Amino acid sequence: MGAYLIELIRKDTFADKFKLLYGHDEKSLKIQKERYIKAVEAFDNIFGMSNANNEEIRLLSVPGRSEVGGNHTDHNYGKVLACAVNLDILAVVLPNESGIVRIKSEDFPMDTVNLNELVPDLEEKYQSAALIRGVCARLVELGYDIGHGFDAYTTSSVLKGSGLSSSAAFEVMVANIISSLYNNGSIEPVVMAQAAQFAEREFFGKPCGLMDQTACAVGGFVAIDFANPEKPVVKKLEFDFEKTGYTLCIVDTAGNHSNLNEDYASIQFEMKSVAKFLGKEVLNDCDESMFYKQIPEIREAVGDRAVLRAIHFFGENARVSKQVEALRSGNFERFKELIIESGRSSNMYLQNIFSVTTPKNQELSLALAVAELILAGNGAWRVHGGGFSGTIQAFVPSLKRNEFVAKMNSIFGEDATYTLLVRPVGAYTIK
Repeated sequence: MGAYLIELIRKDTFADKFKLLYGHDEKSLKIQKERYIKAVEAFDNIFGMSNANNEEIRLLSVPGRSEVGGNHTDHNYGKVLACAVNLDILAVVLPNESGIVRIKSEDFPMDTVNLNELVPDLEEKYQSAALIRGVCARLVELGYDIGHGFDAYTTSSVLKGSGLSSSAAFEVMVANIISSLYNNGSIEPVVMAQAAQFAEREFFGKPCGLMDQTACAVGGFVAIDFANPEKPVVKKLEFDFEKTGYTLCIVDTAGNHSNLNEDYASIQFEMKSVAKFLGKEVLNDCDESMFYKQIPEIREAVGDRAVLRAIHFFGENARVSKQVEALRSGNFERFKELIIESGRSSNMYLQNIFSVTTPKNQELSLALAVAELILAGNGAWRVHGGGFSGTIQAFVPSLKRNEFVAKMNSIFGEDATYTLLVRPVGAYTIK
């Protein structure tokens, strides 16, 4: 079976699907073919395929994601804009009848989950087995068939620490496997995302929003309104990024993420302190005009930085709607202007570009400065994700891509820059 599947890949049986997922560059497509062949070989070596039939085997893919707009708005029930990218987790999967899920991820130990024990296990907290168990538990609660087990081998190009949500892609992959194997692919992407969020919160032990999982599951550009956090409004935008002549670049500045918990927590706390002053729990429920009228009293009560962060929230929330409209109307120039506005708001008002506890370390500030020197008048740049350390995002014109990558890599390391496409589909079954 393994040899047969490899032969299908070599004969370009899945060529059109690979182009959909990874673009049309021949060199990239060749790399992907070899990647899938290696994954099939790895699965065969670990689990074997001798008893499998052609109909049972599955090849699946789930993309990573990039936040595009809505920096630190989701926790105050605002709006975000994200996109799926052409870095992904792929899985080779076969069903079994053991009642056990076994997932071997490349370079990680085997995860084994008994489907008869779908309750949180404290010993699994912060481990990937908890994510598998949690997704399965939630899908059972929602009435879906989770079958009698499966074996899977996964390999990921969504590198951990890249700010592209490798954990969310893994969670969604579990739901995607169950949908493909046992539910005829009928589980809706948003349901997959919600099951993934449930697993991360209730089984893995990490509070999280829904943006990452939704972008990975839905694909393309995705707008999410969290005004009702239990029932967020998700809208996929039809926009062909590949035709813009731009590359989405993520630059990993290799900053230290440790000891930033207080920095991250302070944003949410200070935004909510302003909302509390205005008689609400979150800023999205506040009257923006009343906020501006009461700035003298608010700054006295909660401080200037909290006021500035609230200013960022209101501006960024409105900006997401403008970004969505720019994409819908095909106005990419306006979209780039809004990306720059978002980045400047994060820098000036949200203040998540460096930690005030370590002012000597300003990797993001440096990366943004270099991006502006290269791209001013052409591209767009902003902080990517939580901030204080980590990554920046840039939309780089094709003619400047080599210059941009070379300069960033010379400063932040040989492999610091990821050059990406916006992937039009999310959770996907290739075979």
